[in-house]
Amino acid sequence: MRIVDLLSQDKIALGAVAADKEAAIDLLVGLQDKSGCLTDKEAYKKAILAREAQSSTAIEAGIAVPHAKSDCVKAPSLAACTLKEGVDYGAMDGQPSDLFFMIAAPMDGDLHLEILSHLMVLLMDPAFVGDLHAAPDAKTFLEVIDRYETAKYGAPETQAAPAPAAEVPAQKSEAGPRILAVTACPTGIAHTYMAAEALEKKGKEIGIPVKAETQGSGGAKNILTQAEIDACDGIIIAADKEVDLARFDGKHVLRVPVSDGIHKPEELIRQAPEAPIYHHTGETVHEETNESIGRKLYKQLMNGVSHMLPFVIGGGILIALAFLLDDPSIDYANFGTNTPIAAWFKNIGNVAFNFMLPILAGYIAMAIADRPGLMVGFVGGALAVSGATFTSPAGGAVSAGFLGALIAGFAGGYLMLGMRKVCDKLPRALEGLKPILIYPVVGLLIIGLFMCLINPIVGAINTALYSGLEAMGEGSKIVLGIVLAGMMAVDMGGPFNKAAYVFGTSTLAAMAAGQGSDIMAAVMIGGMVPPIAIALATTFFKNRFTADERKSGVVNYIMGLCFITEGAIPFAAGDPLHVLPACIVGSGVAGALSMAFGCALPAPHGGIFVFPVMTNVGGYLVALVVGSLVGMVLLGILKKKKV
Repeated sequence: MRIVDLLSQDKIALGAVAADKEAAIDLLVGLQDKSGCLTDKEAYKKAILAREAQSSTAIEAGIAVPHAKSDCVKAPSLAACTLKEGVDYGAMDGQPSDLFFMIAAPMDGDLHLEILSHLMVLLMDPAFVGDLHAAPDAKTFLEVIDRYETAKYGAPETQAAPAPAAEVPAQKSEAGPRILAVTACPTGIAHTYMAAEALEKKGKEIGIPVKAETQGSGGAKNILTQAEIDACDGIIIAADKEVDLARFDGKHVLRVPVSDGIHKPEELIRQAPEAPIYHHTGETVHEETNESIGRKLYKQLMNGVSHMLPFVIGGGILIALAFLLDDPSIDYANFGTNTPIAAWFKNIGNVAFNFMLPILAGYIAMAIADRPGLMVGFVGGALAVSGATFTSPAGGAVSAGFLGALIAGFAGGYLMLGMRKVCDKLPRALEGLKPILIYPVVGLLIIGLFMCLINPIVGAINTALYSGLEAMGEGSKIVLGIVLAGMMAVDMGGPFNKAAYVFGTSTLAAMAAGQGSDIMAAVMIGGMVPPIAIALATTFFKNRFTADERKSGVVNYIMGLCFITEGAIPFAAGDPLHVLPACIVGSGVAGALSMAFGCALPAPHGGIFVFPVMTNVGGYLVALVVGSLVGMVLLGILKKKKV
């Protein structure tokens, strides 16, 4: 198979016009779709945009190589175009991109990947790029590709699959120190091979032999042997995903993003022999990059959110089924557990929900400090939920909820990161004790002390909030509705949310049997609006959300209607400065309208399943719709467009 076997004249557009990056992507996706290699054009475009969201696929010299693997790709395919005027595609050199190759790869099957690696290597040759730009038509464009591929890799009849890498004698070249490299990018299609070619080519130019192992989508190629590793003077890890470093114990290891391998090969080759010596401890060591602090915190937070999401969705759906299968007329106070089948679903859903916040904290901590942080963060999150204090170690006094779990995750992660740096000064003889004794015991004690210290502070906040609500209850009902409903959206399970909910349920006891509470109605509608507003926003403002967010947003319709506010947590955690204000205002509007319409609720939970027993259910529906629409519109205004 050759490059021209994946590219045909009908998938080439020369001298095209595109106003911006998205227009260029649309042009190339259209070429791919016209060729018949796609089953779903929009799904493939979403996959391309998701890859671009990780990092731009533009490289220097006006070249961009957008690529994605997707289930909607029937067979591997290439599309290409040149633009009359380049567009800003986020290239590191700041230059506009005017030469594009778009790669469509199926999820299964890796036969084509060697051919794609040929293309990536050829694009590192300025003469090749110049001849492509000079091609007057699609036929000549293909002939240029075929000519250069034949010159570098041989004629079709002589070109064979690459043989396994032979072991190179373990000796240093007289030309200079031998440098080894490992290159890898998230999809393993384009940048992996380009970085390897750039490093090896630059090494040849400056007289320092370089061998690069590529960890692409089709598996590792040109694998480094142990003899080579033992003999080398430095190792470059140019990767945007985790690479196993165990085999490099005791060697100088330089870790950088894969883009640096493409753009700074000489600098990396010269730095590698002076890089810090890597000592393997069984833990994953993340690369040091020039990322901003905000970007690092965001990635750490989203690691927790992504692991928490299955617990939110799975638990929430089962709790919703419990309300659907229960009979509220048996006992309003225990709605959701009155019948055996409802109690069964609700118990399983609650178990999943109980793991939610510890999982959030644990995986935030793990993103910061790797495996040593997991246990510390997990326990910190559980202590936040339990409300453990020095005077009440068993908990029960107050729950720090969502915000407490966030604090526990970051505190636990950076605690373990600091402890690891301190322990690096211990004698090597104690190396084996660190992961199995020092980290878990000392880390657990410190996070326990920390959470017992902050939980009483959260408790004092809760008490003050509850007292303030009691005092406000005698004043304006509408103002009280705004405050209570808004509090439900502030932290979605934290102290503000819990104070409002407990206050609402306490008013039910004062009501006669079957009589509803207008305060409880305002509380419930305040908890229903955030997930519904987010679901609506992911439907009508799609460009404000990533592909994964849009998929999980649909589930929030169900959660919101069932009064499961936690469905909004992943969105609020990922972008609190824009999501929380929109949700709070939407909930506040709904709470005010609920009070104004005189809506009342006799049950502490249930969402739409308790609507039949409400007072003025029509007014309640209007309040819910208006509040959700307000939240949706604000999300569309406040959130930035996703590229």
